[in-house]
Amino acid sequence: MSTKSTINKDELVTLFSQIGLDSSKAKETTNNATLSSNLQEIIKEAGAESGCEKSVGLLLYTLATKYPANAMRHRATLVDYIANKKTVSSINLQACLDYLRRTANEELNVAEFEQLCGVGVVITREQVAQAVSDYINKNKSDLLEKRYQFNIGGILMEIKNSLKWANAKDIKEEVDAAILSLLGPKTDADKAPPAKPVKPTTPTAAATTVAAATTGDVSPIIPAELKPAKEEIKFPDPSDNIQNTPKLLADHLKATDGKIVTRFPPEPNGYLHIGHAKAMHLNFGYAKKNGGKCYLRFDDTNPEKENQEYIDSIIDSVKWLGHEPCEITYSSSQFDTLYEMANELIRRGYAYVCHQTASEISEGREKMTDSPYRNRTVEENLKLFEDMRLGKFEEGKAILRMKGDMKHPNPCMRDLIAYRIKYHHHPMSGDKWCIYPSYDYTHCLVDSIENITHSLCTLEFEIRRLTYNWLIDVLGLYRPVVWEYARLNLTHTVLSKRKIITLVQNKIVNGWDDPRLSTLNAFRRKGYTPEAINLLCDTIGVTRTNGTTISYELLELCCRQDLDGKATRAMAVFDPIKVVITNYPEDKSEEINAPNIPSKPEKGTHKIDFSRIVYIERSDFRMEDNKDFFGLAPGKEILLKYAYNIKCEKVIQDADGKVTELHVTYDKDNTSKKLKTIHWVSSVAGTEPMKAEVRLYEHLFKDSEIGDDWLNNINPNSLRVIPNAFIDKTVLASKEYDRYQFERVGYFVVDKDTTSDKMVFNRTVSLKENKEKSKSRN
Repeated sequence: MSTKSTINKDELVTLFSQIGLDSSKAKETTNNATLSSNLQEIIKEAGAESGCEKSVGLLLYTLATKYPANAMRHRATLVDYIANKKTVSSINLQACLDYLRRTANEELNVAEFEQLCGVGVVITREQVAQAVSDYINKNKSDLLEKRYQFNIGGILMEIKNSLKWANAKDIKEEVDAAILSLLGPKTDADKAPPAKPVKPTTPTAAATTVAAATTGDVSPIIPAELKPAKEEIKFPDPSDNIQNTPKLLADHLKATDGKIVTRFPPEPNGYLHIGHAKAMHLNFGYAKKNGGKCYLRFDDTNPEKENQEYIDSIIDSVKWLGHEPCEITYSSSQFDTLYEMANELIRRGYAYVCHQTASEISEGREKMTDSPYRNRTVEENLKLFEDMRLGKFEEGKAILRMKGDMKHPNPCMRDLIAYRIKYHHHPMSGDKWCIYPSYDYTHCLVDSIENITHSLCTLEFEIRRLTYNWLIDVLGLYRPVVWEYARLNLTHTVLSKRKIITLVQNKIVNGWDDPRLSTLNAFRRKGYTPEAINLLCDTIGVTRTNGTTISYELLELCCRQDLDGKATRAMAVFDPIKVVITNYPEDKSEEINAPNIPSKPEKGTHKIDFSRIVYIERSDFRMEDNKDFFGLAPGKEILLKYAYNIKCEKVIQDADGKVTELHVTYDKDNTSKKLKTIHWVSSVAGTEPMKAEVRLYEHLFKDSEIGDDWLNNINPNSLRVIPNAFIDKTVLASKEYDRYQFERVGYFVVDKDTTSDKMVFNRTVSLKENKEKSKSRN
């Protein structure tokens, strides 16, 4: 039962400090309503309202954070063992919790509990010292031979196994003392690292596929300043998920054959964004890694916001990222079952029909006051709920609410809505229903119906876990493991569906797939590969640390590493200067061989046209040379990549001093070596190179952190269009999504706006991180 007192935060801090929490931990605890309530109740059960020993208080705090919800009937007993009998300590507390979780619905077998959990068992320091001495004598020859290369951790483990309820600190100190006594201090030879075994030759990082990286076999080369912290996450086995009755778990394990079952449950009211990619990577990836299965489930309980276009797009995005659902399901396919469960909830006294307005409900939940309709009879509620289904009420005039606890410190327990009236056509169920279940009611029940083993969701849903478990328990259903993780936040962009809709509707961007957005359709159009996005997800891992924002540059780095071995090379000039090779025949043309991917000779070559007229980038020419400049200058010789050395002999300028043409000579034998190299574009003699539109995308927002005033943070230079760039013939006959590396410039992709008359390319990512970005980050 929850504590009903209205004790304020300052009083709570004092109470928690009196049991041994430091002031910062005490204050932090008061900010977590559920934890704070649990700890108050436990302190009361322990009779420790006026304080207690710190060692006891810290154990009580651990109980508040870890005690199994299914074993509440035994909590006071365990509190008594800790606070009064003092026969449970930090050494055996976890064993006690595990035992009570397993036997939650049984009468406590005190003798078995005390025996299996080491209650009252005391292992003396002398007993530890004797066990260590016995081990040392038994393994003395091995220890003398291997000295400090001996597996000391193995000694600790074996002693701990033989003395299960011994203090780990006592064991370590006795082992350290015994080893020092036998071997003496470490010598230089002891401190030297052990010889590493010879490993078979492995491919270089450049030759290793990104596909391997996404499975965890290979990690991308990440600069330290971009590398996020990763946490090792271990989820419980399905057989360890203790239920309210043994039969519930047995039936579940029979249905799933004991395998992992997860789900990816988007609401079909928009296009997926890169945050959903992380959710998919976790749900599909965890199931696949453990030989299980993952559903793609549409949580389609909001008919006025959902349509088939979104459903089709979501299915396509899941497939594009390489995920294969075991089945595509819809919450709406369970509407009949959910309706019957709602009636059962009413019959059990846990739901009622309410006629309060939205503002009245909000005020009541805020002030913790009951609805005036809360105590209707079961018969009256069943009749009114049936009237709701038959369409006898207008929208907003009647709702079904779950009867939780209006005084509970967790607002999600304060009678949430289960059903509401909506006269809208549903994309799957049509017009069969005019009442629709809420997310809070539907999500957990469909998880249970589908026998989900691990319900994985982002941390903003953590506060709802209590309601999730409560609803399943009061209906006597199987309860999945619920585990929350931090959502993916990315710099320089927004992931909020509401904000993306605003950008689209206000025409700040050109649709949901505008390459400046964070939707998966946008990244796809921009030229990102599914492997690059999965590589990012694999790199950042899963964490419960909320508020972490991943640098956009890390995503770009993952993209470069993936495209480097995939994208065919081509050459493009965006701001051309005409170059005339004066000693090259006017009517002559030739084809130059260029590698498709220089680091992979096996990928072959392609041919590019070369003639007397070539074009180079304006930025690759200067009137005054210096040692740091790689381009062409008067009197300077450089190499046209894959072709010939040229030397600038003459510069032609217009009246304003702008360079309009360069006259050069070429060395067909390329006599000079180790020259600076630039890219170029040419064509068959007498023709002009192919022209294409090139779109250079930058961040949509000026600052890395968007902030509340996000619409005033729009970057006015987020798109620059080059209408007539010169590109070599390598890209001829390309189709949408074909990717290229324009040498010395960046990675580009063919856009859907390409026509037979003109090609359009989007810049995916530059070849290197912009120096200004690096400076601003550092």
